[in-house]
Amino acid sequence: MQVAGIHHVSAITANADKNHDFFTRILGMRLVKKSVNQDNPSSYHLFYADAVGTPGTDMTYFDIPMAGRTYPGVTSISNTGFRVPSSEALDYWLERFGEYGVPHGKKTQRFGRETVEFQDFEGSRLMLVVDNGEGIPFGVPWTQQSVPEEFAIRGLGPVRLTVRKSERTAKVLTDILGFTKIGTYTPEVEGQPEIIVFSTGDGGPGGEIHLEERSDLPPERPGRGSVHHVAFRVKTYEEYHKWNDYLRANGFQTSGEVDRYYFKAIYFREPNGILFELSTDEPGFATDEKAEELGRALALPPFLEPRRKEIEGSLRPLEINR
Repeated sequence: MQVAGIHHVSAITANADKNHDFFTRILGMRLVKKSVNQDNPSSYHLFYADAVGTPGTDMTYFDIPMAGRTYPGVTSISNTGFRVPSSEALDYWLERFGEYGVPHGKKTQRFGRETVEFQDFEGSRLMLVVDNGEGIPFGVPWTQQSVPEEFAIRGLGPVRLTVRKSERTAKVLTDILGFTKIGTYTPEVEGQPEIIVFSTGDGGPGGEIHLEERSDLPPERPGRGSVHHVAFRVKTYEEYHKWNDYLRANGFQTSGEVDRYYFKAIYFREPNGILFELSTDEPGFATDEKAEELGRALALPPFLEPRRKEIEGSLRPLEINR
C-alpha cells in the first residue's frame, strides 16, 4: 500500500472573487471547476489547476466569507509548494510578484532546490520550487493567461506539515502511506529540529512531504488562508477500495468511502490532528464538462443536481473576469 504523490491541497478563502483573481490572473492557473462545498452547498468550492486538471496540480478553496484571520501554529499544513521548471522561472516570478505587490521572500535553497516563498492577499503560505522534471511528471501549462509557458506553474509540491511532535506523524507517512524518509535540511527557526523530507511515488517535489517539528508554537487557529487538508493520490479504484479497511485495521477512524464525483475520497486524521485525504486520479474534472469549457459554469455532482435552482439562488454571484 503506497500513495502515488500529492493529489490536491484544499484551503479557505473569505473572498472568492479576489481568490479567483489571484490564482488565475496573477499565478496564471486555470479555474477547472466552479462548484460548491458538497457538505454545505450554500458556499462555493473553487478548483485551480493546470490546463486539463491533472491530479497533483490542483489547489482548491472553500469560500467561507465569515472566516476570520489565521493564527499560525502546530497541527497545520503550513506551506504549499508550486513547481516551476527553472531558476529563470523564479526570476520571472520575482519580477511579477514585485509588479503585482505580492508579498514574497528571496531565492532560498531548501533541500538542494531553489525556492521562493510568497503569500496571497489572505496570507496563504505558498512557495515556488524549481523541479528538474526527474520525478512525478509535470502537468500541462495553462497558456490562456499572461504567464509565458516556459515559466508557468506545472504542479503542486512539496507540502509542509508543522507539528508538535514529529515522530508519530512520520510513522504514519512511512508505515501506513508508504513514504520513504530521504533526508533533512536546516530548520528556518534556530533551535528547532531539522526538517525531515519524505518521498513517495516517482519522487521529486510532487511526491514530497516536509515535516517540521516546532516546540515554540501554539496550535494553529485556522481561518482565511489556512489549509484544510492535503490529499494523496490513489491511482486505481482497486487500490482505493482496499485503503479504508487497511486504515481501520491499523486503528484509524475514517470517513469511509466518499464519492466526490470528480474523484473518490477517504478522510482520516493523523496522530497530530492534521486531516489527510486519499483521492483517486479518476474520473477527473472533464466528467461533466468539455475540456475547453472547464470552470465556466456552476458544476454540481448528480446528487445535488435536483437542487440546482435552490443552490444557485443561495449563492452570491461571482465577479469572475476571463
